[in-house]
Amino acid sequence: MRPEPVAQTAPRLSRVALASRLVAGAVFVVFGLGKFVNHASEASSFAGYGLPSPHALVYAIGVIEVVAGALLVAGFATRLAALLLAGDMVGAIVASGIGQGEAISLTLAPVLLALCLLLAWTGPGRHALGAGDE
Repeated sequence: MRPEPVAQTAPRLSRVALASRLVAGAVFVVFGLGKFVNHASEASSFAGYGLPSPHALVYAIGVIEVVAGALLVAGFATRLAALLLAGDMVGAIVASGIGQGEAISLTLAPVLLALCLLLAWTGPGRHALGAGDE
């Protein structure tokens, strides 16, 4: 079996990047907004993970997730946003997944981590505001 020519692989990779950033970005925006809507519950969870200044940290993580998630959806500063969110997911996997056994941090967080690493590698793909980001 011969490898596909680069000319055929690039458009497919661009479509994968587009789908990845739209899905991951939307998930991050929704979960980030949840940090504000359900602040007390989120802060209680963060305190249970043993994280310092849980109330302030929930706000900080919420801002990161909303802003960086929106950047992914827009396709602007994609690599930077993806790396920031990848770090967020490593923290979630370690603190709440491995540390507390929370299912969402052992299932969804690794998928989001993989998507963010893919986006850090590929850039935004098609239909992005940050065309120079590719």
